[in-house]
Amino acid sequence: MASKRNLKKQIRYICGEIAVECILARECVKDIDVAKMNEIVIKVADLQEKSVRNVSFAFDKVPHDFESRALYNKAAAKYFKNAYKVFYVEFNKHIQEIVKEMNALLPMQQREINKEIATA
Repeated sequence: MASKRNLKKQIRYICGEIAVECILARECVKDIDVAKMNEIVIKVADLQEKSVRNVSFAFDKVPHDFESRALYNKAAAKYFKNAYKVFYVEFNKHIQEIVKEMNALLPMQQREINKEIATA
């Protein structure tokens, strides 16, 4: 597991990049719904805030609940591994939903241009 500090930096970086893409599309692509694109930027900011706030997890057991310290450590490691896995899945799911919304707002002409650029 990466450190919480690095994970928070990655979350901020990912959300920042998506917000920049929304703002660029809003300013540079003709015939795009500006209000809906602004709503997406707000969703990205909300996702960033919630995700950074929820990076920390607490294991609800104490070492005295286990026969040995090794069993406690094993249970704690399993708990944190599962918690971060769920966190990553949820975060990625929200990111994918936002990207789909962004792509749906693009006019068909811009989608075709983007496809040509991607295949070049």
